[in-house]
Amino acid sequence: MTMDMTLKIGGEAGQGIQTVGSLLASACRNAGYYLMAINDFESRIRGGHSFFQMRISDRPVFAPHSVVDLLVALNPETYDLHKDELSDDALVIIDTELTTPDSTLVSVRFNEIAKKVGKSIYSNTVAAAACLSLLGAPVESLETILKKQFQNKSKEVLEKNLEAAQLGYKAVEETSFKHRPLAEVSDPKGALVEGSKAMALGAAAADCRLAAFYPMSPATSILSHLNGLSGKLPLLVEQAEDEIAAINMVIGASFAGVRAMTATSGGGFCLMTEGLGLAAITETPIVIIDAQRPGPATGLPTRTAQGDLDFVIHASQDDFPRFVFAPGSLEQAFNLTVRAFSLAEKYQVPVILLADQYLLDSLHVLETPFKAQKTIERCIAMDNDMDNPADYLRFKLTDSGISPRALPCSGDALVVVSSDEHTEDGHITEEIGPRTVMVDKRNAKLPAMLDEMEPPDHYHSEARILLVGWGSTAGSINEAARILRDRGLDTGCIVFTDLWPFPADSVTKLLEGEDRSIWMVEQNQTAQLGGIIRKQTGIAWTHSFLKYDGRPVYPQEIVDAVESREEITNG
Repeated sequence: MTMDMTLKIGGEAGQGIQTVGSLLASACRNAGYYLMAINDFESRIRGGHSFFQMRISDRPVFAPHSVVDLLVALNPETYDLHKDELSDDALVIIDTELTTPDSTLVSVRFNEIAKKVGKSIYSNTVAAAACLSLLGAPVESLETILKKQFQNKSKEVLEKNLEAAQLGYKAVEETSFKHRPLAEVSDPKGALVEGSKAMALGAAAADCRLAAFYPMSPATSILSHLNGLSGKLPLLVEQAEDEIAAINMVIGASFAGVRAMTATSGGGFCLMTEGLGLAAITETPIVIIDAQRPGPATGLPTRTAQGDLDFVIHASQDDFPRFVFAPGSLEQAFNLTVRAFSLAEKYQVPVILLADQYLLDSLHVLETPFKAQKTIERCIAMDNDMDNPADYLRFKLTDSGISPRALPCSGDALVVVSSDEHTEDGHITEEIGPRTVMVDKRNAKLPAMLDEMEPPDHYHSEARILLVGWGSTAGSINEAARILRDRGLDTGCIVFTDLWPFPADSVTKLLEGEDRSIWMVEQNQTAQLGGIIRKQTGIAWTHSFLKYDGRPVYPQEIVDAVESREEITNG
């Protein structure tokens, strides 16, 4: 029998909810289960409402479930906010006195128990222990995790947490719970990894040597992971005074031959658009991660969105080529980041990776380790590659639009660049002829760039009903399509990672056909990808499920929307 359950831990910011979640995720992974977890928190240090939600299964899972089987409420507000999400046989552990009997509610005074140990700070360990006890895990499994987590802390801190764990187990020893997956364990399936770490590892694997940034959620976690690698690799992570300085540092480093990147959110990307244009006209390869969040302006700083697609495709003035990618899984987050550095250097263009808070903060079990390339091909011209370095032209006209890229002060070749329009040798010009020629030269790269684009992933693309989306909604879209098929609706899906230049030919082949019902599933208000598809292929979408409240897309939400409009036609 398949095991698939969801637990949620909620409370105020500052109550250690992420700590509880981390302990539970480690225990489930150690027991041999798959999981995916999401963090939901407000942009404040203390107060407000936050939660950690984890789906546990004996099969791989790539999307959150909308029904909660076990709710751990560190305060009464959590129960009030999430009681409508509970399954029919759900259990709630709540930190309050219960005045009336209720079979679904169990009172566990986390703070009072923690104070018996010494301080209320240990309440998160009490909560984690109570939860693991209900899931069937022996107390020894939590003790092992605690010893590893607090190995660099004092002996007293470890002992206090171990004592808190024992009390947490004891608090629910008389309580039974339907799901006890951790009572039967197997070998761990892999490692716990979040999307931000996958992208950071991808940058490191691509031989990124400089990461410059200004802190802006949700992108900061990527740079935090890179900073953790900087002592082990030839990598400099630099916090600039603002986003403008960050992108200019990246351009300068790349101009000197170093692979470089920055990461920000939509507001920071706004400030970087002039630098984006500088990279374009100087044909300097750079990688930018736009970790989308709802906006405009400050918007919802800690929430998720897909509202920047149109923006990044058209950001900065005039016409110039760029790549835009959007990963939808851990593997894609790693591989697309590696690919971004390679393509940026090969075509001497900016590459933009669209991530979001959901992708970056979600936690998954990674079964197959990421693999870095043993060798990295660098597209840099040296003196010995040239017949006569003295005749070097940085922006030499070629059929491909790609000029040999030499590095300044690395030989006899003189490298001249400017932010102004220029001639082949890099010197400024306002003449009509060179201006037209240089625009054509830069855009001559597009045919080869288009050949680099992969078609979208697809599942039963021949189906009458097609769910279409991009990036981080991949897991939810795929699961929704499978649920709908099981319920008799002829449903498939296609999900994009490679967005620009747009792979119109392959998309047309997937979408064309009469009497097809095309559903756009996006986290923006205008179906931005749907608009691009219509412009590039002439194919219009028929329905949409658009969610832009800052929260993730759940598979069941898609299912409900489609079932409300579609009829079963395949028996």
